[in-house]
Amino acid sequence: MLLKTFGWSFAVTAVGLVAAVLYGGWTGFGIVAILTILEISLSFDNAVVNAGILKKMNAFWQKIFLTVGVLIAVFGMRLVFPVVIVAISAKIGPIEAVDLALSDKHRYQELVTDAHPSIAAFGGMFLLMIFLDFIFEDRDIKWLGWLERPLAKLGKVDMLSVCIALVVLLVSAMTFATHAHQHGGTHTDKAQTVLIAGIAGLITYLVVGGLSGYFENRLEEEDEREEEAEEAAKREGKKKSAVVLAGKAAFFMFLYLEVLDASFSFDGVIGAFAITNDIVLMALGLGIGAMYVRSLTVYLVRQGTLDDYVYLEHGAHYAIGALAVILLVTIQYQINEVITGLVGVVLIGASFWSSVRRNKRLAAEGLGPKAEVTSGV
Repeated sequence: MLLKTFGWSFAVTAVGLVAAVLYGGWTGFGIVAILTILEISLSFDNAVVNAGILKKMNAFWQKIFLTVGVLIAVFGMRLVFPVVIVAISAKIGPIEAVDLALSDKHRYQELVTDAHPSIAAFGGMFLLMIFLDFIFEDRDIKWLGWLERPLAKLGKVDMLSVCIALVVLLVSAMTFATHAHQHGGTHTDKAQTVLIAGIAGLITYLVVGGLSGYFENRLEEEDEREEEAEEAAKREGKKKSAVVLAGKAAFFMFLYLEVLDASFSFDGVIGAFAITNDIVLMALGLGIGAMYVRSLTVYLVRQGTLDDYVYLEHGAHYAIGALAVILLVTIQYQINEVITGLVGVVLIGASFWSSVRRNKRLAAEGLGPKAEVTSGV
């Protein structure tokens, strides 16, 4: 079962890591490995959500999502999107950006370094909004209860996350952006560029969130109709079989899943810029990670169960918050790629370890994984 489900992911991993060594040596191998772990961890909860929706779709649309959908995810968001970001920021064509990345790495690095303030501001704001919206939401299960409980109370204030993000952007523009790092070790004032790029990142988050919310509402409407049909069947004394979506309903769910995947891809791609500017290593790492996310989705659907490591989502979002801060700091200061990558790995590893301890404690008490609705470390 495991090999059948993850076979393609294992094969892509082997090919990708070999390519990373040939392209960038053991340093490239390490960067691709970190990016793969980052992508899997950041999209872990996405796989859980995908599985919950995918099981309601018929076999045809499941196959469409796992074939056409993976092409969009891997080649669209993980390969094309980073190139587009670099091209727009450096004000060059996408083909020229790829050509420079492969044939003239030195000039490409100079362009990306000069464009980094705008990339960092755009990505920093997008990731910061994801983190803020997560920690201000009141959740049943809490990892760092001493921190998350008071923040959840603050989250009741409307638009608080947007206000905080704008304040952070303004402070970043007035501090880091006034001495933005450029190639050759020089510094220049990029305050206006950072402000514009940061606002663009904030708008992008709000648009993506709005689209996800729209399709999520359509899903809730389908769920309500399904519940009404089940109640009607009970009243009539009939047995209601499980409903699988097809036709227009399944098409809307397919669009919803793609928008959802795109939104999670944003944090992975933007976070990757905090680790490396090399689009080849970025595409390898994020592509391998995307394959595992799809395999995990299939595994969860076939097993019919969801993962019990409840704190992983928290760890992933704290990693997002850390990457957001790192991106904004790198507008002026250079931070080693390995250190940046390890920050996320440590946070996610800590959340995984906490989840394992929680499950062992509940098992010793004879309780199921859902018995404990609140927790704190």
